Amino acid sequence: MEIERKFIINALPSDLEEYECLHVEQAYLSTDPVLRVRKQNTKYFLTYKGQGMMAREEHNFPISDEAYYHLREKADGNIISKKRYLIPLNNPTFREGFPAPPKDYTLMIELDVFDAPFAPLKLAEVEFGSKEAANAFVPPSWFGEDVTYNKEYHNSYMSKQTF
Repeated sequence: MEIERKFIINALPSDLEEYECLHVEQAYLSTDPVLRVRKQNTKYFLTYKGQGMMAREEHNFPISDEAYYHLREKADGNIISKKRYLIPLNNPTFREGFPAPPKDYTLMIELDVFDAPFAPLKLAEVEFGSKEAANAFVPPSWFGEDVTYNKEYHNSYMSKQTF
């Protein structure tokens, strides 16, 4: 089960070059249900995602580079390309009433900086272990609007847009 919240980022952190960066390319074979192929640096995956916005079933299967490029040719819509920065969020803040996480608890921010035609879009995703934690999460001050429930910011929807 994938449980994540998604935010627009208006300004990038000044120390972005200090974090691990993945080059991601993904193509959608279907958007209902979501069936996607992804290249992440030199790793390749076929992904199935179930219905939902914040919480949904997700299965990732490693595939070969040959399988990726073969399936990418069958993409239905835009191929999405972006840089993904992995930014640890140490000691995240949660709303009052939510049990305090263990000391030195860390979440991972996946900050996506999109290439054309989606540039200058920047989105941050944060995954959680429970819906309760996701709902209690207080985003860092550099996060913008919460677009978790806005389909226009889901990559599967973006893959269908025309330019």
